[in-house]
Amino acid sequence: MKKLLFLLTFLLSLTAWSQEPELIEGKVLNSANDEPLENVNIVNLNSVRGATTTEDGSFKVRAAVNDTLYFSYLGFKSIRVRVTNDWLRFGDIKVKMTELGIALEEVVIRPVQLTGYIEVDAKLIPVYDDYRYRIEGIGSGYEGGDKSPGAVSKVLSSIFNPADFLYNVFGKRPKQMRKLRKMKEDDEIKNLLQSKYDRETLMAVLQLEKVDIDEILNKCNYSKNFITTANDLQILDAISDCYEEYRVLNRGKE
Repeated sequence: MKKLLFLLTFLLSLTAWSQEPELIEGKVLNSANDEPLENVNIVNLNSVRGATTTEDGSFKVRAAVNDTLYFSYLGFKSIRVRVTNDWLRFGDIKVKMTELGIALEEVVIRPVQLTGYIEVDAKLIPVYDDYRYRIEGIGSGYEGGDKSPGAVSKVLSSIFNPADFLYNVFGKRPKQMRKLRKMKEDDEIKNLLQSKYDRETLMAVLQLEKVDIDEILNKCNYSKNFITTANDLQILDAISDCYEEYRVLNRGKE
């Protein structure tokens, strides 16, 4: 009986050890010509760890069997690759990415035509009325989008009616939202998000569609201008701040 118990304990320990993340290696290539791709961004969607390819396309990232790695690179189709036992056993794996054919539309930039008269020019220069309101102890505040009394009442109603606001936004997505803090703790991921504006990495890690991200920010009272112009790191911070406020309010509710 003791031998059987020892054997079961050993097998369980071996299984747990085999599932521990290991440092795996690989190389990312252009599928068209097998040339290495430098600065490809890689994110482990399970452990929320990031990495970047070197000049020769090589990368190293910690992962366990069945983890999914997300590869993204400007001008190339993003792909997901599942980590297998063979990858861990044989090491260096080549990942090939396909270039996208992007047809850019013509963009017309119209500069502000100033006249030299202050009274006239003051009306021509665009003003962005994105105001943020803060209540001490509630978090980083809310962005009302305009300075009308309705903007303030919208913010206050959002804060004092969590069941109709924050709970409905985050209560359905507890697993995805728990990854927010991990993303903010990983320097590789933060550097990646700082230079991106397409929301792709956020969508992949949080398992959300772009429309869901826009809805969250909108319900957290961020302006349309912020939602459309902020980089992905700013969007991550905004969602994270709003989620922390939700957690505080939800604890009080419970």
